[in-house]
Amino acid sequence: MLVLSRKKNESIVINNDITIVVVEIRGDKVRLGVEAPREVPVHRREVYEAIQRSQQTDETTNPASQD
Repeated sequence: MLVLSRKKNESIVINNDITIVVVEIRGDKVRLGVEAPREVPVHRREVYEAIQRSQQTDETTNPASQD
């Protein structure tokens, strides 16, 4: 894992087309802005995991729909 330090309004760039910006720092919370192409899904970890669980459930209950 790459660990970087950034201040408010500083950013990092991933793969030339994804930018992560530190929008705000308040106490122990950091607000990040993500700029990415529309076709790149961006989710918080808990949302991503819920989507994965839902897809696994769909595949288990509807195996014929995997075409």
